[in-house]
Amino acid sequence: MPPTLTATSWILLMVVAALCGIAKTALPGAATIAVALCTAVLPAKESTGAILLMLMTGDLLAVWSYRHDADFRMLRRLVPAVLAGVGAGALFLHLASDSSTRRLIGIVLLLLVAITLLQRRAAGRSKVPTRSPVPPMAPPASGASGAPEALEASAAPATGGRAARLVYGSLAGFTTMVANAGGPVTSMYFLACRYPVKAFLGTTAWFFFLVNLVKLPFSVSAGLVNATTLSLTGIAAPAVIASALAGRRLAERMDQRVFEPIIIALTIVSALPLLR
Repeated sequence: MPPTLTATSWILLMVVAALCGIAKTALPGAATIAVALCTAVLPAKESTGAILLMLMTGDLLAVWSYRHDADFRMLRRLVPAVLAGVGAGALFLHLASDSSTRRLIGIVLLLLVAITLLQRRAAGRSKVPTRSPVPPMAPPASGASGAPEALEASAAPATGGRAARLVYGSLAGFTTMVANAGGPVTSMYFLACRYPVKAFLGTTAWFFFLVNLVKLPFSVSAGLVNATTLSLTGIAAPAVIASALAGRRLAERMDQRVFEPIIIALTIVSALPLLR
């Protein structure tokens, strides 16, 4: 049975649901904003469980929408580093306070933004042709690996190497384990790979769909997912679905030159509250 909330709290909860939906199909950084907003509406446990279920609702739409656009080869290569990061995050939770953990993540995110911007400035954007959005009905071109050919050409050497995958993958696993803040880390990595808009969103969608599936049993056993959070998600699901569909339409029309600064800005906005 859902908790008793004020009218204002229900409105804010619908905003959270809408942010979860659009985060999955258009603007990944919005998920971290949704997490922060949800903690102002619900107690910590209910907030964490409800957010996870809303995000998984959006995951289902996102992986279907971008089922032809993900770079599955990259995802397979990231798995070992992500699992190592999750393990390190679980250990870190037993050793560090919540405030120090959040500050550390905030600092790491801002450093990643700075590194990404410096790399782009050094390389010179004029040397890399800007990709226009993929037409909505265009069939994906696939190579022998099954991943879109454009993805192989788009990955920069600095991000395609084993060292970069190890650093970003472990950071993503670590941050999603300790603070549900893995989104900005993966955003910086996939952005640095110079994926087109739909490939970026597709790879991100499948990454977090799989990560959230792994986290779900642990959340159930910890009592984060229960009858209350299930009922809240059922009520909020229409807002998640509607915003996810709207986000899909937005992504089809978004220019790469607009998309990239938005992702960087949302990453900064997501990192700043963690520094408090």
